[in-house]
Amino acid sequence: MKKHLNAVAIGALLGLAFVGGHTLTFEGWAQDKAPDKAATSSDSTDTYKQLDLFGEVFERVRAEYVEQVSDKQLIEAAINGMLTSLDPHSNFLNSDEFQDMQSQTRGSFGGLGIEVTMENGVVKVVSPIDDTPAAKAGVQAGDLIIAIDGKPIVNMSLNEAVDKMRGPVGSNIVITVRRGDQEPFDLTLARATIPVESVRWRTEGDVGYIRITSFTERTEDGLKRGIADIKKKLGDKLQGYVLDLRNDPGGLLDQAIAVSDAFLDKGEIVSTRSRKADQAQRYNATPGDLADGLPLVVLINGGSASASEIVAGALQDHHRAVLMGTQSFGKGSVQTIIPLPGHGAMRLTTARYYTPSGRSIQQLGITPDIEVQQARIEEIAQMRGYREADLKGALNNDNKQNVPGEGGADQKAPATPPAGGGAQTDKPATPGQDKAASPPSDGAADANKPADVDYQLSRALDLLRGLALFQKGQAG
Repeated sequence: MKKHLNAVAIGALLGLAFVGGHTLTFEGWAQDKAPDKAATSSDSTDTYKQLDLFGEVFERVRAEYVEQVSDKQLIEAAINGMLTSLDPHSNFLNSDEFQDMQSQTRGSFGGLGIEVTMENGVVKVVSPIDDTPAAKAGVQAGDLIIAIDGKPIVNMSLNEAVDKMRGPVGSNIVITVRRGDQEPFDLTLARATIPVESVRWRTEGDVGYIRITSFTERTEDGLKRGIADIKKKLGDKLQGYVLDLRNDPGGLLDQAIAVSDAFLDKGEIVSTRSRKADQAQRYNATPGDLADGLPLVVLINGGSASASEIVAGALQDHHRAVLMGTQSFGKGSVQTIIPLPGHGAMRLTTARYYTPSGRSIQQLGITPDIEVQQARIEEIAQMRGYREADLKGALNNDNKQNVPGEGGADQKAPATPPAGGGAQTDKPATPGQDKAASPPSDGAADANKPADVDYQLSRALDLLRGLALFQKGQAG
């Protein structure tokens, strides 16, 4: 019985080992080794011993653990343990996790179409997405979802609640909503395919602001739509772009290459190198700059990782953009998703990537050209001091147009500009959200209360406008 169990465990483990897409058997493994028969025999014996140890542990746990555990659980945990011991980014994905990952990278999933957050133990709707089941059913920003299919949300995490709201397209779900002082009411919705927009954009005065939250299959198309929309709105007034990659955890390599290529005319974007020298790959830019050579400032921080670091590194090495913010995360490795039919998939680190100048950012990250910590802007009240015009006998200005109150352009006091030259709105939208996703205001803004200002974005807008002036000066 013991040997039979060992054989089952060992066979299950070997059945998941892939090289070049082929499953290895003991015979195939031995044949692929060096022709030295003595060495091959010794290596095979050692491997058999280690696998026999695995079978022994598997059998003991299966038979003697305090609670009954299924063979599937043990095998999956063993495989995951093997992968996670290699590095933080290799792991096993069961069927459900693999399906969820595919939904994220495709940029769509079956759900209701609401952006949510957790507040006081219940789910609060930040904003319904247009033309989705939630929006059509009348869900409003500020609504509180207190139960799903009759089960209270209290004590659920946000992720658990979101998982319950997602599901197969066409399936029904009942959510219990509390709105203001009204009595809670139920809404029955049919889940639909919800697109996940990884790119958002808006204009900040005469600057185009583009925020990429992750790199999915839809990112390149979203970037193109954003740039086209900004060009249409601003026309000749457009001074340049701020590309916000803060807290972007990464995603698909090909999308990082496409985003970099959008701003580059030529040259290498990134290279990848695996353990085999002949498998190194280089990816180069193609002619055409969607930004038409206008100044570009890229915002990064400690949450910018992987694909976002590829973009930042490429644009920095080619001197196409000025990087601003703080040191990036430092994930310089490439993971390959290897499907395991009937079991899910394995995520395996297969290569390191390098910026065009040959830098590996693994553990080091990308250093911004200008370091700017996130900060809060406070206006310091000051007593009005004396100026030249207050001095007795001061000479008059001989250019009347520049004298306030005497027919010049300064007939009325200029309004206080927004900090950092940002968009002149009552309250800037939170980075990473478009204005539609911002929580509704309770009423008129308190004139005595300073609006929240994204300090790093404000500095990026200042810098970009300065670069635009410098560029125009050189052209003139």
